[in-house]
Amino acid sequence: MWYLPRAEDTILTQSDQPRPLEARESGALIGQVRIPGDKSISHRALILGALAVGQTTISGLLEAEDVLNTAKAMRALGATIERTADFAWSVHGVGIAGFAEPRAPLDFGNSGTGCRLVMGAVAGCPITAVFDGDASLRGRPMRRILDPLELMGARVSANGEGGRLPLTLIGARDPLPIVYRTPVASAQIKSAVLLAGLAAPGTTTVIETEASRDHTELMLGHFGAEIVSAREGSHGRKIVLHGQPELHGIDVVVPADPSSAAFFVVAALVVGGSDLVLSDVMINPLRTGLFTTLREMGAAIEQTETRGDAGEPMARLRVRASKLRGVEVPAERAPSMIDEYLVLAVAAAFAEGTTIMRGLHELRVKESDRLEATADMLRINGVKAEISGDDLIVEGRGHVPGGGLVATHMDHRIAMSALVMGLGAEKAVRVDDTAFIATSFPDFIPMMRSLGAEFS
Repeated sequence: MWYLPRAEDTILTQSDQPRPLEARESGALIGQVRIPGDKSISHRALILGALAVGQTTISGLLEAEDVLNTAKAMRALGATIERTADFAWSVHGVGIAGFAEPRAPLDFGNSGTGCRLVMGAVAGCPITAVFDGDASLRGRPMRRILDPLELMGARVSANGEGGRLPLTLIGARDPLPIVYRTPVASAQIKSAVLLAGLAAPGTTTVIETEASRDHTELMLGHFGAEIVSAREGSHGRKIVLHGQPELHGIDVVVPADPSSAAFFVVAALVVGGSDLVLSDVMINPLRTGLFTTLREMGAAIEQTETRGDAGEPMARLRVRASKLRGVEVPAERAPSMIDEYLVLAVAAAFAEGTTIMRGLHELRVKESDRLEATADMLRINGVKAEISGDDLIVEGRGHVPGGGLVATHMDHRIAMSALVMGLGAEKAVRVDDTAFIATSFPDFIPMMRSLGAEFS
């Protein structure tokens, strides 16, 4: 069976009304799918296309709310963005520091990535823009993004308590290049500094103690920027960007999102008899910590047909149901799988033995406190889970009793993780609201159903 995401012009958007759903024990999940485009790459392709000169054509863009809100923001800042007849996206950029002042606040909905990266792009332009989002995004910290941008000459004239949204950002008229050491491993901080640094003369340098996702560096090079990334210390990177380049519009093919693929991979592992093939999944080493961990747990994940585009490698993955065992996941792996710990916890619940996931502080400042929410999701479904400092400890017994009602806290990844758990649990798992799945993966439920998943 082959499933492709829908290609209609009408894109699903989240409803104001909760959408509860129940997942129950399914038969084997069988088929081949192409997971929608990577969200991180989609955001960056739109932003860099808007900062380039000429036309950028994006194929495989993730058509989910988070990304569509970034597209709206780029239009508001002066770029021309259109969805073409062949379902690609065309972006006509305005050049570096060429953004126009938006007439209304830039509303990013639930997207922290889109909001924070666009802050960096706006910080290098002599304009004023108001940034806002939904209730969840308004609760998330922005100060660690704003601190380096203020060092580069941008100013914040009004903001919510603690640097939260809504806030007004005044871009630098003459942005300054800086050397900045990130306080935590964060691709969002790094990317914001690099995007602001495009408009600054000289070189902007970002130093990371722990390497974060390098999608921005790779895509900047693809668009024509002069950028060098080198090892720094045991696990870090030093990125040097030469400012004021002329970025040129170019074709971008967005690979399938490994963070979205994660739900299908774990579902196939825990539902007996399953055999799934996932095509064109990104296998960037800084994004594949989950696959590494699952293989250590005994997962049958076969990788073939490797190719690349825009510096990003992708491959075909075949995943078959497997007997898993508990492992210890080191803290230094967290940057390469920070969005996947929720569904890894589901795999750990079905494994035999204890799984210890270390160094998960960043989960506390996502769409929800994902560390507490993940532990709650497991406990209410009969799985023993404990939080010790920033570590999550899951006692796997090879099966999950299920039967619980999971509170999603407006978090799409909690909703999808709980639904995956229900597919292999002994009793149905209920989810209080699946509406927010549309922020990252509108086709998740129909795609799962096409493979045999039992949702009602």
